[in-house]
Amino acid sequence: MHGRPAQPDPEGMYTSTPTTDAPPREPLLTSSFVRLSLADLAYFTAAGVSILALPLYVTGPLGSDAAGAGIAFGAFALSALLLRPVVGRLCDAWGRAPLMIGGGILAATTLALTAHADSLALVVALRLLLGVAEAAFFVASLAALADLAPSSRRGEALSYNSLGLYLGITLGPPLGELLIRTVGFTGAWYGAGVLALGAAAVAGSIGETRPSGPVSDSDTTRRPAWIHRPAIGPGLGFLASVIAMGGFLAFATLRAESIAMPNVSLPLLVYGCVVVVGRVAFARVVDRLPALALGAGSLATIAAGLLLMAGLRTPLALIAGSALMGAGVTFSTPAFFSAIFATATPRERGVASGTASMALDLGLGAGPMVLGLTAAAVGTSWAFGVAAGIAVVGALWTWSLSPRRAGPRHLAPAPAPDLTARRRTPGSPSR
Repeated sequence: MHGRPAQPDPEGMYTSTPTTDAPPREPLLTSSFVRLSLADLAYFTAAGVSILALPLYVTGPLGSDAAGAGIAFGAFALSALLLRPVVGRLCDAWGRAPLMIGGGILAATTLALTAHADSLALVVALRLLLGVAEAAFFVASLAALADLAPSSRRGEALSYNSLGLYLGITLGPPLGELLIRTVGFTGAWYGAGVLALGAAAVAGSIGETRPSGPVSDSDTTRRPAWIHRPAIGPGLGFLASVIAMGGFLAFATLRAESIAMPNVSLPLLVYGCVVVVGRVAFARVVDRLPALALGAGSLATIAAGLLLMAGLRTPLALIAGSALMGAGVTFSTPAFFSAIFATATPRERGVASGTASMALDLGLGAGPMVLGLTAAAVGTSWAFGVAAGIAVVGALWTWSLSPRRAGPRHLAPAPAPDLTARRRTPGSPSR
């Protein structure tokens, strides 16, 4: 038994109506969807290479220190955060393809030029440009994913597509290490640039995915927005999950080291494996449950994992807590992005994508910084505890937004099913 696409109800949205006479499942794994996922994999593998190479390059050939490496990383997050709302609006105005292609080309250029940067100031400037590229590519990629995914399978699509990010960030660092050892930093930066350029090429082969056709009265009378306000509610829940995840990623290795685990990378390995396997095995679950309820449940699971790690300083507790974290994160991102895109019409998906993705910069940037101050003052157990508290607050907030708990004052009504035609370009599948 399948579910119909999400339909608005008198209280809100994000519900899937079961039916025994549902039509055949709409196709998801189309040529364009697969190519978009491959473009994401190439782009984030390039990002993974830079994650490993940047601190070694700054503290090595440039002769700076850890503070300099931190500044370079921070510059990237700052420009990405500030540009996401702008990119989201341009994505709806210009289309997804120009921004994905342009973002990939700009990323390739800045990564290759980093090989020739001979000062920290120049590296910081290039990282600022890389933040612009990341904002353009990622926001447009999310909007394109929402365009390509059938509304009844959007959560499943997000689960599959997110593997490109996770696998890229996982495979990129060892690839970067291999390149540095074999061909040096110049080869590593050039290799990352080639991957980003490949992402732009694959994205260009997809064609434009922005819906065309009749424009609704609301789209013609409404002024274009920089922030998609209906996405703020579920976006705050997503932010809580990212802060909690960032705290875990920042301090799991330190906790493993402090309790004398022989393999300090094991907690992160367990976490990553659970997420990857879970996203594949349970991809269809996201569309069968109310998105906000699933998001609240995932936050509660994240909190349980963090509390276990905070309360017991044992290897078993750390591994079990890491597995619970992975289980929660398996569902949190697809659930929250499904809820967020359900608030947007097809012509608002770019702005919605920009608004939602700001949580990634805020959560992964500011989150570990604040929790790091906690860890420095009173230890990692308290840092995990604070992160768990943030996850609990996020779970309660998200649950309050669910249709049975709140009226439409929190969330905009779900848009009607998208019946508009898409632009037909070479390489785009017929739907």
